[in-house]
Amino acid sequence: MDYEIFNLGDVTLQSGVILPNAFLAYKTYGILNAQKDNVIVYPTAFGDQHTQNEWLIGSGMALDPDKYFIIVPNLLGNGLSSSPSNTAPPFDRAQFPKITLYDNVSFQHRLVTEQFGIQKIALVVGWSMGGIQAFQWGASYPEMVERIAPFAGIAKTWPHTFVVLDSLKAALLAGIGFDSSKLNQLTSENMRVVGRVYAGWGLSQAFYREELYRELGFDSLEAFVTEVWEHSFMKMDPHNVLAMLETGQHADISANPSYNGDFEKALKSIKALACIMPGSTDLFCSADDNAYEAKFMPNADFKPIPSIWGHFAGRGINSADNLFIDDNLKRLLALSPHE
Repeated sequence: MDYEIFNLGDVTLQSGVILPNAFLAYKTYGILNAQKDNVIVYPTAFGDQHTQNEWLIGSGMALDPDKYFIIVPNLLGNGLSSSPSNTAPPFDRAQFPKITLYDNVSFQHRLVTEQFGIQKIALVVGWSMGGIQAFQWGASYPEMVERIAPFAGIAKTWPHTFVVLDSLKAALLAGIGFDSSKLNQLTSENMRVVGRVYAGWGLSQAFYREELYRELGFDSLEAFVTEVWEHSFMKMDPHNVLAMLETGQHADISANPSYNGDFEKALKSIKALACIMPGSTDLFCSADDNAYEAKFMPNADFKPIPSIWGHFAGRGINSADNLFIDDNLKRLLALSPHE
């Protein structure tokens, strides 16, 4: 096991449900300094685990473990932290309760403060649903978080994004004829079609038109869709996926007692220096959505990633996109939060 477990105990979720024996799986990179002020929190995205974040961590990079103490907490529902696949009855599989991103960030705050005694975070960074968590950190703990850098992530699930996630959910539920009494019959085979649906959203029209999948070693569109999208989704537990979709569909940094749904107020409350990096061709976490959000944030720099890799401009695959993200993170970390 290349990660650690932080036991949360019995937690009361935002929904009011008590989840017994909850836990966060996390991995750290680097060493916490004596002042405890070299901290970067880097939450995982939908379907990802900590290893998928490691492309952005390395010597000489912005997230340099020789300089920073980097904490990568795993999203609840991803199979490592408390999830449908690893929770005992009566909350196993389809009975797993609804978890919000507000819940996730609250639990991450407990990890950071209780396990490590940290009171200041230099940066919260994340891709996709990890990006929403970066926004949530900034809104939930404005005095604690000095910088945030969401890339290909929005501050709430806008209606179009909701519909995209709903199409993934519908593709999965079609396998049981939309019969909720059969949810526990879902298998990884039912995930095949979910991968097919997502293939059209993860990358841009230009990516497919220019056949960039050939650069990844695939000689046909069919081979790319089958070997990348089908296979990666079929590795996921369908009940974990349903739980993460539920979390994603209802993400909103203002949907909590601090802001009571006042989205603009939540954005205005983020004191952190922010570098917001949407993929310029992202089809469902759009640059337009981020541009709207950035307008209300007092210290936001809006820096779209110039890329035809769509949502996956933030996925660590295309070297030009990776360099753009890393360079902007270096610039952000070089700024004093008091400037």
